[in-house]
Amino acid sequence: MATKQIEKIIAPKPAHFVGDGFRVHNFIPGTQGIDMKRMDPFIMLDYNAKFHFNGTDQPRGVGVHPHRGFETVTIAYSGCVQHHDSAGGGGIISEGDVQWMTAAKGILHKEYHEKEWAKTGGIFQMVQLWVNLPSVYKMSCPKYQAIRNADMTKVDLGENGFVEIIAGTYQHYKGPASTFSPVHVMNAKLKKNGKAEFNFPADFNTAALIIEGGAAINNEEKIPVNHFVLFKNQGETFTVEAVENSIILIISGMPFNEPIHAHGPFVMNSRKEIMQAFEDYNLGRFGYLED
Repeated sequence: MATKQIEKIIAPKPAHFVGDGFRVHNFIPGTQGIDMKRMDPFIMLDYNAKFHFNGTDQPRGVGVHPHRGFETVTIAYSGCVQHHDSAGGGGIISEGDVQWMTAAKGILHKEYHEKEWAKTGGIFQMVQLWVNLPSVYKMSCPKYQAIRNADMTKVDLGENGFVEIIAGTYQHYKGPASTFSPVHVMNAKLKKNGKAEFNFPADFNTAALIIEGGAAINNEEKIPVNHFVLFKNQGETFTVEAVENSIILIISGMPFNEPIHAHGPFVMNSRKEIMQAFEDYNLGRFGYLED
């Protein structure tokens, strides 16, 4: 099989706050031509690199807001997040856990630092992905998946470390997340000089984010922490080698090749559908959730 080469290495842009609880670097959609279409089905990636929040009695976060047409995936590396939504979903995720919320036809939700964690504060580190839905599923029913770290499939690589599968497959092992299209999301947790090989179809949109440490890709490019790696849509395999104890988030998914019309919290296939989303939201059709 041919090697999947690097197309771009992207340094983090200046951070900005989402609400008052998430200090993020935005990579998708971002600079250097990485728009929603280029990384479809991954239409947004915000990275809250390590940041210390002081303790507070009033938990920081993002208040009630709507979504339609996609899924939000929050991966916790450090810290503790709580979620509630108008479809009855909700829960708390802490280090190593994931929450996977399907907004689909419409949902209200809020996410914030868990109350007890917020009181003491500490290091907070998270990734939030937006995963697009195929048009046939955009108006399906909302749902919520709480994925504990203990329930994730972990593929032992011996002295190299291991790969932790959230969604999709690695070496024929499958992750616990239920998805609407072929999507792979996993963490390579490698020891210093540890290697892992990945194999995805050539046309899948594929990227990596260095969460901890640093990594060499294909025995060549050394990528520092907090940098984003975009791969070309050619070739199938690539290797990752940790230059120190490292965590690398790997994402790869099949693009839909459908129109993408996005406006704020709604991602649909046409302007008409976006207008309908605003109308439905304003008429209260997304349910109710107390702020």
